[in-house]
Amino acid sequence: MIIRFTSGKELLACCEGRGAIWEVMLLRECQKSGRTRQEIFDEMAESLEIMKRGVERGLKGGLRSMGGLVGDSARKAWLHSEAEPLCGRSMFRAVAASMAVVELNACMGRIVAAPTAGASGILPGTLLTTAQEQGWPDERVVEGLFTAGAIGFLIARNATVAGADGGCQAETGSAAAMAAAALVEMAGGTPRQALHAAATALKNVMGLVCDPVAGLVESPCVKRNALGAANAMVSADLALAGVESIIPFDEVVDAMRRVGAKLPSELRETALGGIATTPTGREIAARLQKTPEP
Repeated sequence: MIIRFTSGKELLACCEGRGAIWEVMLLRECQKSGRTRQEIFDEMAESLEIMKRGVERGLKGGLRSMGGLVGDSARKAWLHSEAEPLCGRSMFRAVAASMAVVELNACMGRIVAAPTAGASGILPGTLLTTAQEQGWPDERVVEGLFTAGAIGFLIARNATVAGADGGCQAETGSAAAMAAAALVEMAGGTPRQALHAAATALKNVMGLVCDPVAGLVESPCVKRNALGAANAMVSADLALAGVESIIPFDEVVDAMRRVGAKLPSELRETALGGIATTPTGREIAARLQKTPEP
């Protein structure tokens, strides 16, 4: 039977009798590409390795972004996780790992856009850290990436994952939704719970604007990935606890699309609004414009 789904409702129907979301997504990719299950699984495993190296490199510190606004925050956060973070050690480690990847991206390092470069830290930060804490094997993390891919596909198809189209809700919000759903299935939750987690994560940042200082994917992007990691983990735990999203996933995605379309262009990655136009934000932009190319 051909696997087709263009909504969360259709995805759940595909999961009936076939198992988890990740299994349906993997089968879909096999059918669309004509490649074997193992080939596609191995390709996703390669992406996981890039994510691992990204987290490791970012946490070492010593990075300096092109704009000079970020580069060592992730290392500081990781060191603080050795103490007693107020939000708990596991969550704060996920926060640090998420920041590490986005800092590496700002420094022109190699990352996996998941779903975008500006939101690339949330998925590896949460999945890798949780897997380490729980003792889960890499194979389960790869499965989680397929789950995340299905959620990202639905959001991109029915709304947007681009900050220029829908604000940061479409970037870090989508990434958090992807990660939340993945965490649920990795923890043994059902496809329905995974969609509830994704819906909750997306609702939590509905209307979040995209306002990068000086137009760079540095500030506030790194710290919004930190928020996205925490959002994903809380949303996943709520779903696993049996707390459901009152508004269905598909309706949340549509609401996000409509909200994004109503955001003025100044709040959609143009650096013409939000914190980008604060006195300090303007001063940073002016300073960077005067800085000669290296």
